[in-house]
Amino acid sequence: MKFFGITLLLFLPLCLAAQQPLSPEEQEKQFREAIEAQIEDYTDLLDLEYWQVFYVDSIMSHDYTAMRDEIKSLSDAKVGNSDAYVRVQDKWMEQMFQSFKKVFTEDQWNKYLKSGAQRDKKNRDKREAKRMQ
Repeated sequence: MKFFGITLLLFLPLCLAAQQPLSPEEQEKQFREAIEAQIEDYTDLLDLEYWQVFYVDSIMSHDYTAMRDEIKSLSDAKVGNSDAYVRVQDKWMEQMFQSFKKVFTEDQWNKYLKSGAQRDKKNRDKREAKRMQ
């Protein structure tokens, strides 16, 4: 659930763009602030080492940017099917999940899973199984 909350925060500028236009710089600033807030949460929760913070920052910056670009391209193409957006989100959240597994220690990984990542993973897996039917 935490991931969906942060994802909503990341895409809030896209939604607000229809109401009041934000400059690309302001959108990027809000995007980066949301990522930094999530990194701070993980650093505090998991007691990350400095090198782990670097990797988590790199992973999140890359994957959230790629997800944002894919969702924007769907939006620009005027795709109305919400399943397409959820599929893109699930793809990139799964990518981050697998990447974090390589960076965290066993104790950190268990804390991460207990913080809601395991529930999110189960929900992604259920949606994927439903799509495969």
